[in-house]
Amino acid sequence: QEQLVESGGGSVQAGGSLRLSCAASVYTYYSSNCMAWFRQAPGKEREEVASIYIGNGRTYYADSVKERFTISRDHAKNTVDLQMNGLKPEDAAMYYCAASPKRGCEDFDSWGQGTQVTVSS
Repeated sequence: QEQLVESGGGSVQAGGSLRLSCAASVYTYYSSNCMAWFRQAPGKEREEVASIYIGNGRTYYADSVKERFTISRDHAKNTVDLQMNGLKPEDAAMYYCAASPKRGCEDFDSWGQGTQVTVSS
């Protein structure tokens, strides 16, 4: 049984918006201290885009996405979403959801399969 399942990827033109959703199993969601979205483009290293503490909702954003992306969690649905506005061609990548049980929002040990985001100029 998959613990994290991403959805919402697709193709948009530059300036457009997409909303990614990560559905977690009940166990994964409530045993996680922090969940995050990462992305990896071909030939590039994986990058942490945004993260959120499940308990208090505190968020972190990479400089490259601040003011454009918003991460949120929904306790009722066990989901963590990533609202992406003002998309740029450089945002194109495979996006992955991850979960960490650690206090410092590190050592992510649960990963989804990823969802592709394509942005055309």
